[in-house]
Amino acid sequence: MTNNIENLRVNGQRLWNSLMELAQIGATPKGGVCRLALTDLDKQGRDLVCRWATEAGLTVTIDKIGNGFLRRPGKNNTLPPVMTGSHIDTQPTGGKFDGNYGVLAGIEVVRTLNDHGIETEAPIEVAFWTNEEGSRFVPVMMGSGVFAKAFTLEHAYAATDVNGKSVKEELQHIGYIGAEEPGAHPIGSYFETHIEQGPVLEDNDVTIGVVTGVLGIRWFDCTVTGMEAHAGPTPMALRKDALQTATLIMQEVVAAALRHGPNGRGTVGMVQVFPNSRNVIPGRVKFTIDLRNSSDALVDQMVAEVKAFAQKLAHTTGLSVEIVPTSSYAAQGFDTGCINAVAHAAKALGYSQMPTVSGAGHDAVYMARLAPSGMIFIPCKDGISHNEIEDAKPEHITAGCNVLLHAMLQRAGVHQT
Repeated sequence: MTNNIENLRVNGQRLWNSLMELAQIGATPKGGVCRLALTDLDKQGRDLVCRWATEAGLTVTIDKIGNGFLRRPGKNNTLPPVMTGSHIDTQPTGGKFDGNYGVLAGIEVVRTLNDHGIETEAPIEVAFWTNEEGSRFVPVMMGSGVFAKAFTLEHAYAATDVNGKSVKEELQHIGYIGAEEPGAHPIGSYFETHIEQGPVLEDNDVTIGVVTGVLGIRWFDCTVTGMEAHAGPTPMALRKDALQTATLIMQEVVAAALRHGPNGRGTVGMVQVFPNSRNVIPGRVKFTIDLRNSSDALVDQMVAEVKAFAQKLAHTTGLSVEIVPTSSYAAQGFDTGCINAVAHAAKALGYSQMPTVSGAGHDAVYMARLAPSGMIFIPCKDGISHNEIEDAKPEHITAGCNVLLHAMLQRAGVHQT
């Protein structure tokens, strides 16, 4: 690349202004955003992003699940595009940056290339994916999942919200069922820029997270069954207290994660105690188990240890312990070339960086099944996301976009006249 390319920087203020303008669509009193997938507000957000794309000279293609592809041609349009993207739907009490940053960072990359008259060898594309959040319709990451053939278009179309409205009906309502078959769109490589949604970068005072992969996830429902009895007349040695046994398993969930660090995660997030009465020994406890790690082998080892511990407890206490799987997501590593492109760009730009993993799912998980993929993380205040007070510093927003620009140029190539 020429020195001119090496010195190229995005317009951080323009990117920030775009983020703030999009955040007005569905703005909440606490400073967040409520723009659920396939609502009228989602349509307004999509329309604004598509207008910005058109103004930047991009062609807009929508597929049958409502995914949008905003294309800037390259010198050689037979090459598959270097793509970046994310989503613009939000949680009911979402923030301004989750997902939205990744889409608008892509548009800012294009605007910057336009400003400087730079032509890439391969085309550049910006994608926005339908219903990433899964807060109105499940499954989560719906648009990218259909695109990657993780599930069928018909399955996604049939999903309904709490009011019985289907995905297909609502896509039709907002006018975003396109003609293109999902997955018919080639991808040369894919990058996704995102707030970290956790506290690690901020805690380490690091600007850029070079994401090496996404944690594997295993979810279970655990039910411990004992016997209800009166809290007063029943001696401790003669009790069949389901809650006391359950709490030991809960502690083992956390202990297993600590044994398999640094990326082990163990969480009990929901607990139901029956009969849930002040002076009754609990007869049944049902709780969730969430285990995660950076490889499937590690997370499966954690699962095995928790199950073995639970079985041993059941044997020694005489209580029934049942652990039923509810969801499983494979760990997804990212492409070494894309990881290196992000790391090289961060170093060349003078930003502090560190390797990191994503504990949450992103559309890049599905894209990594189809093409070399990578992610760029920036810090968010206090690690808070999926919350109206979600926040990020303008200088970090700019830094992540600069890294995205140079990583994409490294993959797309610059046409030298």
